[in-house]
Amino acid sequence: MAGKIMIVEDEPAIQKLIAVNLEQHGYTPVCANDAEAAMRCINEALPDLILLDWMLPNMTGIEFARILRGDARTRLIPIIMLTARVDENDKVRGLEIGADDYVTKPFSPRELIARIKAVLRRRAPEALDDTVEIDGLIFDPVNHRVAVGNELVVLGPTEYRLLHFLMTHTERVYSRSQLLDRVWGDHVFVEERTVDVHIRRLRKALETVGKDNLIKTVRGAGYCFSADLGTVLRN
Repeated sequence: MAGKIMIVEDEPAIQKLIAVNLEQHGYTPVCANDAEAAMRCINEALPDLILLDWMLPNMTGIEFARILRGDARTRLIPIIMLTARVDENDKVRGLEIGADDYVTKPFSPRELIARIKAVLRRRAPEALDDTVEIDGLIFDPVNHRVAVGNELVVLGPTEYRLLHFLMTHTERVYSRSQLLDRVWGDHVFVEERTVDVHIRRLRKALETVGKDNLIKTVRGAGYCFSADLGTVLRN
């Protein structure tokens, strides 16, 4: 379930090098040569992270990052700036406009992948292939396996994605609309009550292993994944 990474880079050789390495590590690269092309892709579907070159034609990476951070729909997308600039003031400038990290060219693919994983671990852990275990419930995205001990939990594809998101964002309440955006995608238009249907299916599947109580309902707010029974009230 590794994430979708957008590469906004106008140098074909660098763009291809990054894309190949991302694919080798299980990510899905989406390439754009400039800010305009990148925005068209973003309007179709949000990426999990953006690798953004500083020097782009027509609009600089800094200007584009400022636009992304100023829009409610895109402001939370993690951004790593790619640049040949080595001046400390440039680095500070990039971080001040909201970039999550800053990688100086030339860089090794290994370093870049490590930086991507570090940022995703902080900002979008559901885009990683790390195994998650909470209160005995194990979610293994590499082997596409959910289990408690040797007991497997059988899930449909939507319930699987929903559980992965909730298990990587514990102790926080998410509204139905937030779950739709983060699990279904902000480009998919379905009724908010659809979330309730899939939550019920997910609870029913987890009930077979005695873990349905991990998903809490917060009246008037949404849903929360928590191993602490006293954290929130469930209907």
